[in-house]
Amino acid sequence: MVPFSFVFCADKFSVEGNVSSPVESHHCLRSIDSRFHHPDKKVDETKLKAFVAQEVKLRVEGEIMGILEAIKGRRSIRAFKDQEVSEECVEKLIDAARWAPSAGNIQPWEFIIVRKPEIKRKLAEAALGQSFIEEAPVVIVVCADENRSSQGYGVRGKTLYCIQDTAAAIQNVHLAAYALGLGTCWVGAFREEEARKTLKIPQGVRPVAVIPVGYPAETPQQRSRRPISQIVQYETF
Repeated sequence: MVPFSFVFCADKFSVEGNVSSPVESHHCLRSIDSRFHHPDKKVDETKLKAFVAQEVKLRVEGEIMGILEAIKGRRSIRAFKDQEVSEECVEKLIDAARWAPSAGNIQPWEFIIVRKPEIKRKLAEAALGQSFIEEAPVVIVVCADENRSSQGYGVRGKTLYCIQDTAAAIQNVHLAAYALGLGTCWVGAFREEEARKTLKIPQGVRPVAVIPVGYPAETPQQRSRRPISQIVQYETF
């Protein structure tokens, strides 16, 4: 019986024998119990457990920092390289979107993936001539299913919850895109009926955002944000 084992994948750390500090490696930690792999070597389990705990802490902190960096590093991109975005990448964006929270877990979102030039051109026209939409290799149109939300929450579901839920999904798309090295822009300025007609969206489903996606051909500067002291109230407004 293995007294102590831990399955943990780390890109540059491994433990062998009685080593209790990180060493350069591109292997996964398959087990912390070196006695399981090297029965002739004595292992200081206390040191190993401490090492594992520290590595887990560092990994978690790194992931948290990665999330915060994505939130602050994301930019609205309106110029794209002439480079295709794979189906695999697009699927990752949709997968991230579908993990957003939603009222009652109704998940009222629908996603339309657009690659055809003629459809992208019509979307750009509907979006008041924002030509960068047409220039992006792929466009994701995010819709809110008002009917789906209203079945669970009536008028409030139709007029508020489905919009809130879809907005959360949209933010996930932007953050996931940034993590994948892609650029996006949240476009909300468009004539809904034109977009609806172009995309053949049925009544009861509302287009909420047009998101051009591609590899950035620009690096916009960080824009200012209102300080926390101006936006936080305590106890009452």
